Amino acid sequence: MTDKEDFFGERIAATYDDPSDGMFAADLVGTTADFLAELAGGGRALELGIGTGRIALPLARRGVPVHGIDLSRAMVERLRAKPGGEAVGVTIGDFTGTRVEGTFTLAYLVFNTIMNLTTQADQVACFRNVADHLAPGGTFVIEVMVPELRKLPAGQRIVPFHTSATRWAYDDYDVATQSVSSNYVDLADGRGEYRSIPFRYVWPAELDLMAQLAGMRLRERFEDWDRSPFGNESGRHVSVWEKPAD
Repeated sequence: MTDKEDFFGERIAATYDDPSDGMFAADLVGTTADFLAELAGGGRALELGIGTGRIALPLARRGVPVHGIDLSRAMVERLRAKPGGEAVGVTIGDFTGTRVEGTFTLAYLVFNTIMNLTTQADQVACFRNVADHLAPGGTFVIEVMVPELRKLPAGQRIVPFHTSATRWAYDDYDVATQSVSSNYVDLADGRGEYRSIPFRYVWPAELDLMAQLAGMRLRERFEDWDRSPFGNESGRHVSVWEKPAD
C-alpha cells in the first residue's frame, strides 16, 4: 500500500475539514450515517481510513460503537480533538492487514478510500482482512467512483475536475496499469505549488470478485446513500457485501 502518511500528513490534515466541501454537507453525512447504522444492527462498526471522523462521529452519536484503522496520525489527532472523538477507538496501521480485537457486524470504506490501495493485491488483501473481522452475517460497505474512462478520447489521459483562478486539478489515467493520480496546482502569493496523489481505480465487477475471493457475496448496490438505483449513467456506487451467516 502507498504510505498514506505521505499524502494525508499534517499539511493536508490541517485543512481537510472544509465545511464548504460537499462531502461535509449535513444532509449527506446524515444519510450516510443512517444507512450504516441500519446495517450495523446494534453491533460494532469498523471504519477503514477513519480520518478526521467525518462519518465515524455521527455514526457513534447514533449509538453504534465505532473503531477505526488509519495510517495518518495527523488525521486521527483531528478526530481526537472533536466532541466525542476520544470515545472512538483507533488503531494506527495499514488496513490491508492490521488486526483489531473482536468482531464487527459492519465494516465500511467511504469516499473512494479503497482506491488509496494502489495495487490489486492490496485491494484483495483489504477484503480478506475485513472478512476476518466480520461476524457471520456481517456486511462490508464501499462507496467509490465508477472509473471515468468514458470521458477519455483515444490517446488522451487527462480528465480535469476543477479549475479556478487559484487552483487547477486533474486526474491522469494509465489504462494499461489501471492506475490514476489526482494532481493539484495551487497558486498563492504569486507562487505555485504542485502535489500528486496516486490511486488505483477499480470496477464494480472487480470488487465483486474480490469479495468472492474473501468468502463474501454482493447483497445490494446503489448509486448513492439514499438507495437510488445504480445504472449505466451512475458516476459512483455504494455496494454492500455480506459474509454468509453459515
